[in-house]
Amino acid sequence: MIGSRPPTLKPMNHFIRPEIAFVGGGNMAGALVGGLLKGGRIPATVLMIEPDDRQRARLALQFGVLALPAADDHLAGVPLVVWAVKPQSFAAAARPCAPFVADALQLSVMAGIRTDALVAATGSARVVRAMPNTPALVGLGITGLFATPGATAADRAAAESVLGASGELMWLARESDLDAVTALSGSGPAYVYYFIEAMIQAAGEMGLTVEQGRRLALATFAGATALARQSSDSPAVLRERVTSKGGTTYAALMSLDNDAVKSAFVRALHAARERARTLGDEFGAAAPQGASAAPDPAPRP
Repeated sequence: MIGSRPPTLKPMNHFIRPEIAFVGGGNMAGALVGGLLKGGRIPATVLMIEPDDRQRARLALQFGVLALPAADDHLAGVPLVVWAVKPQSFAAAARPCAPFVADALQLSVMAGIRTDALVAATGSARVVRAMPNTPALVGLGITGLFATPGATAADRAAAESVLGASGELMWLARESDLDAVTALSGSGPAYVYYFIEAMIQAAGEMGLTVEQGRRLALATFAGATALARQSSDSPAVLRERVTSKGGTTYAALMSLDNDAVKSAFVRALHAARERARTLGDEFGAAAPQGASAAPDPAPRP
């Protein structure tokens, strides 16, 4: 009717409660958030807590998620909390979160922090501990996982939904096996880069350019890995097929054997596992809630 007032529209409630919270906003957390959003998760359902101003601004801009400098009541009622801080920062990070997260599933991607410490710090018996590796940043990682008895089948599925986009998943029956996973795959990318560095160095000594050496090394590792994945033969059989007695490969492998490289490398893996155990003793032992000091810093695995 002409001259009549338009109907009053009630404001719509656009507030969406967070469904998953990340404590820590480093590279691994960013990779996991990116995977979740690519999988269809709505950015408004993701909360990130990151004290560094520049990193927090970058996360908010890149992903469109709510990024806070510190824990507050936004955490209350969030069903899943992902711990992605450095292990030496866990105690300090957990204290302000504890009042809000006791009913949540706790998913940890921190090295060294054991499940009993997570239970003590958060008040939740539902804990999944994960050890990913850096290729998760490009969706080609592998993650070892362990769940406490308090975690349900639905909790395990929730953890898989967070980590699935990062690469392969491997469930473990014993938490102590995560130390071996840390030594093999958690630290493993560094071993690969170590050998790639050596190949590039040798390429330069043989007259090739750095770029040529890099291309040859990277393509060789990628191709050999792809072939090993597709083949039903063991790595030993595949190695033997490349090796003709008296040939170039034979000469290289004999040099490695003479220098006991394989034995040294196996010892190195054992050393890495032992260090993982030590870090667990230093940072992963259950501590009383409200402890006033974080442990001393430790190196990354």
